[in-house]
Amino acid sequence: MPGRRVFFSFHYEQDVWRATNVRNSGKVDATTAAGWSDASLWEEAKRKGRREIERLIGAGLRGTSVTAVLIGAETANRPWVKYEIEKSIERGNGLLGVRIHRIKDQAGQRSQRGATPAALSDGGFHIYDWDRNNFGRTVEWAAVAAGKDCLSHKKPNCFSCSRHWWS
Repeated sequence: MPGRRVFFSFHYEQDVWRATNVRNSGKVDATTAAGWSDASLWEEAKRKGRREIERLIGAGLRGTSVTAVLIGAETANRPWVKYEIEKSIERGNGLLGVRIHRIKDQAGQRSQRGATPAALSDGGFHIYDWDRNNFGRTVEWAAVAAGKDCLSHKKPNCFSCSRHWWS
């Protein structure tokens, strides 16, 4: 299993099927996401209120080094996505946006391309369309850009890795 632990931020109701496809790509350790493995955890946290949702998100972020914001048709306007981005920046996670509108849902439908959350575009973070073959590499680049040691060379700000950014 690849060594990066990734937190996935996405609009649960609309994009969980697409997000599952990304998670199951096998390119990263995708075991962490708030309420991912059990939708009832998310529903219970929502019933308990804001503090419980914040606790659930905090627990999901713990131990991660990169946050992948999966951008669907309505992601940019979701308040909890904004919160997850904010907390990811605070903790120093590498951050990237992945447009997932072309991934089919459980009914075989694609969605419309959504706006990029302002915190990603304003922060200069890389945004790209989902590409299964490059996802692991892109996650690693986001980590190195955030000052994490690269996994290949075990050093921060790895010139060997960063010079190939998006090549």
